[in-house]
Amino acid sequence: MQKIKKGDSVVVLTGKDKGRTGQVVKLMPKEGKVIVQGINMVKRHQRQTGAQEAGIINREAAIQISNLALADPKDGKATRVGFKIMDDGRKVRVAKRSGEVIDG
Repeated sequence: MQKIKKGDSVVVLTGKDKGRTGQVVKLMPKEGKVIVQGINMVKRHQRQTGAQEAGIINREAAIQISNLALADPKDGKATRVGFKIMDDGRKVRVAKRSGEVIDG
């Protein structure tokens, strides 16, 4: 089971976007990177194709997963992640900061 999944709310710990939060859009586990919505924005020169116009566009770049922490569901601050086996045998993620179950 992974500590960060697609759709999770995360907090940036280091870099130019330190302290900002966003939703995980894409995971790249082999590279150890994540794309977060609205975080680590870069300008890219886009060549014209049949569907897109040419120009300079803003898009999210990948960020190292070690520079992110899961946002606590209770207060939104950065928290570490633990795991817990529930009574029905499910393995769920738990926020170390508040003890809240993340998976639901």
